[in-house]
This record gives sequence, C-alpha cells and structure tokens, in this order.
Amino acid sequence: MLERLQKLISQAGITSRRAAEELIVNGRVTVNGVIVTELGSKADPATDRVAVDGKPLQFSEKHLYILLNKPTGYITALKDSQDRPLVTDLLKGVEERVYPVGRLDYNTEGLLLLTNDGDWANRLMHPRHEVEKEYHVRVRGKVLEQQLKRMAGGVELEDGVTAPATVRMVKSSDQNDWISVTIHEGRNRQVRRMCEVVSLSVVRLRRVRYGSLEIGALKPGQFRYLTDAEVQGLLQPGGISEPEPQKVQKPRPPRSTNSTKTGTGAPGSPRKPQSTAKVGTTASGRPQKPRGAAKNGTESTGRPPARTAEKQTKRQPSRTKPGESPRTRHR
Repeated sequence: MLERLQKLISQAGITSRRAAEELIVNGRVTVNGVIVTELGSKADPATDRVAVDGKPLQFSEKHLYILLNKPTGYITALKDSQDRPLVTDLLKGVEERVYPVGRLDYNTEGLLLLTNDGDWANRLMHPRHEVEKEYHVRVRGKVLEQQLKRMAGGVELEDGVTAPATVRMVKSSDQNDWISVTIHEGRNRQVRRMCEVVSLSVVRLRRVRYGSLEIGALKPGQFRYLTDAEVQGLLQPGGISEPEPQKVQKPRPPRSTNSTKTGTGAPGSPRKPQSTAKVGTTASGRPQKPRGAAKNGTESTGRPPARTAEKQTKRQPSRTKPGESPRTRHR
C-alpha cells in the first residue's frame, strides 16, 4: 500500500515525521535509487526500496515507548557533528532504533520521551493537541511578581508572541529562586528565551512533567518503559489521562421482617398467606392448638376475635326505685 515517505521514515524509527520532511527536502531520501525531494511523494514499503543517506529502511513491528531522565551534557539527537554524547547512548540494552519526541537542550535536563512509533510521536508534538510540559527553573536572584505575570500572559519572542503559560513560585532561597513554568508549545529554547525577555538569568532548567507523566524517582541517566495506559493517556487532550471511574457498590435490599415462613417463593418475593394453620401434637399426644386460635378451640381466621355482647355493650346503671318493677315504671 502506498504511504507518504515522511510517514514511512517515521515508522521505521529514523526520526519524527516533521524531521523526515527536512530529510526529503534536503535530498537525503531515495526511492529505488532515485532521489526524491518533493513532499507528498509516496512509496510502497512492500515493493519499493526506500533509503535515507543510502541506508534502507527497516520497519519494526514492535513499538517502544521510553521515559528517560536526561542529564546535562547530552545531545537530543541521533548523531552529532561534534561527536558529543547522545541521549541514545544512555539506553543500554535497547536494541530497537528509537528517536526523541521533541528535544531538550544540551544543558537542559529532565523528562525526555523516546519511541519508534512515528504516528504517536507526531500527535504529541503537534501544536493542536496542546500537550502540557512543565519545567522547574532556578534563576539567579529574586523573582518579582510582575515578572511572573508577564511570562504567564505571553511575551514577544523573535518567532512571535508566546501562548499563555502557567507560572508560579516553587521555592525561594537567599541567592536563587525556583519557579515552575508550564507551556504547551514546542518552540526551540522557549523557556530560556521567555526568562531572558523578563530579565531572569537561568541557572538550571529541568523538565519535570510531560502531559500526565512525571519524572518520578528516576535518577539522571536512568530510563523506564511506559505502560499501555500511559501511552494512551498521553493521547488525551492536553496529554492528561482521565482518572478511572470508581466502582459504586449497590446497597443490599432490606431483609424481610416476616419471620414466619408462609410460602416457597423466591427470596425477596412476597409470600402468600396460608389459608389454614398447621396443627401439630404435644408430647402427651393431644392435638396442639394452632397459633392464634380462640380458647374455645375454634380455628383462627387471622382476624381479632369478635367481642361478646357483654363486652361490647356498656351496662347502664339501674334507674328503678326500690320496690318498683322495671316493667311498671312510668316515664
């Protein structure tokens, strides 16, 4: 299947898709031995021979995602004309070819991602995804509140005004202050240039967060592989993964308060009342009266026993005079 050359180059782990476009324009890419300099040119990796600087592309089926704590004194590149140390020199035991996602300056340290997944790297670096990157900056002297506000609102650089940033004070000492700067742009040396505009002298610059990923306990020069959840989380808006929903335990249905078994239905279903009560026998062999039966031996109907006429009718006191018959009493 035909694919754009820059996509094939990034999938082969040579470099990012943006950098691959520069390779094409500079005439360093060939297809079947012919130099191709036009962007948008396509090739079929199954039938065409694509090479960069004369080396054929080798496509890796396994994607790697690495988080490295870059120390100072290393170049964020795959090769250097001055033969300085490369960040890939720190990846001991990694046989697959990987390249950095973005870059950190020679004197900048901290969190750096490396991968051989070109599509994933391109999404992280594309401006429209606005992946957050947080830096801790140690500056010489004291930082004024007005300087922080200027950086947060955007400052004028050679390549345009910076987007609004999140800037706050981290800690302060007698000679230096630490500030936190969070941006979502990917300009070259952006944080250092922002500090220069507001007259802040940078002593140390360290990236501590990329999206939802933090540097953690990794020491300078150490690295680890990302989990699947971390890889997918960086593709969320701003590179911030959504928290997992908490499981809500449903309340149990209340137990039935009816202690008398009156049916054989399913648990929790209303039981039908029995039409008659069961009659058992006592130890002497005599029939046992059912519960609720009247004292005269009649079977209970489930209703309270009817009151006798004697109880229902209140006796009126006699108004007959002594010696007078009730029948002959005149009104």
